[in-house]
Amino acid sequence: MNSKPGGKGKAQGEAHVEEGTASSVMSAQADESIDRPAGAAAGTLYVVATPIGNLQDITLRALAVLGSVDLIAAEDTRMTSRLLDRHGIQARLLSLHQHNESRRADEVAMKLGEGLSVAYVTDAGTPALSDPGALLVERVRAAGFPIVPIPGPSAVVAALSVAGFAGTAFRFAGFLPERQAARRKAIKDLADETCTLVFYEAPHRVLDSVCDLAEGLPGQRDIVIARELTKRFESVHRGPLVDAAAWVEADSDRQRGEFVLVVSGAKAAPHGEGDVDAVLKPLLAELPLAQAVKLTCAITGRKRGEVYDRALELKPG
Repeated sequence: MNSKPGGKGKAQGEAHVEEGTASSVMSAQADESIDRPAGAAAGTLYVVATPIGNLQDITLRALAVLGSVDLIAAEDTRMTSRLLDRHGIQARLLSLHQHNESRRADEVAMKLGEGLSVAYVTDAGTPALSDPGALLVERVRAAGFPIVPIPGPSAVVAALSVAGFAGTAFRFAGFLPERQAARRKAIKDLADETCTLVFYEAPHRVLDSVCDLAEGLPGQRDIVIARELTKRFESVHRGPLVDAAAWVEADSDRQRGEFVLVVSGAKAAPHGEGDVDAVLKPLLAELPLAQAVKLTCAITGRKRGEVYDRALELKPG
């Protein structure tokens, strides 16, 4: 919290009152948080984030919810059982993965209608981010039941936090397509994005994807290759995108594990003749020259003289 220090004429007692007031507010907020029930509410779906590697990253709130719900729906019940056993939690499990999500989502909605509380977890990280969960949430919301997020680990956020790219805007594109033609098209569609780009990638495709990113994204880009985040062999490398493939190939270990690729965005292009033409041409086709020039200047910010001269060049005789 930022506050202005008191002037020399301000009494010490007044400063103490201000500090006491802030302290009272913080205490009240803490009490409110403590008073909230840690357990699960009937007829409620909890979307619970779980560790992406290091099991110590589980939150206290997640443990409280997982230990109190009537049913845990899990992407892989075997993996979830290991997590629960680690923390001494016994629970009834239901398998819910990408191949049965539609059917299981209806079953979960029925359970909620019976007054049961349900948590959903995926193998790792936050559900519905390149993982099942979105359809489940949609069905449960449509059925009118409350849905509560239990935030926690996310590979996307973890990678962004150590990327060091300025700005807050980013686009999470998930996994790139497996086939090269589709992958290159997807990259081409992202080439002009000025925000940071974030991808997941599998070990057997990481080299191909890095090569295609370097070929398909114009300009001087940097890439962060985050591998095995929070796990024993975690590594984070940042360097020019054009050199990334050589870096990956230099050590076979650099193609093992789970990857998050973070690529700097395209630089915003300054207004040029192409920008003016893109606006001016369709306007000239529909409007008188003077009006087309006026609108083009308003849209592009260019001076009237140069737009007018360009309009004369483009306007059919």
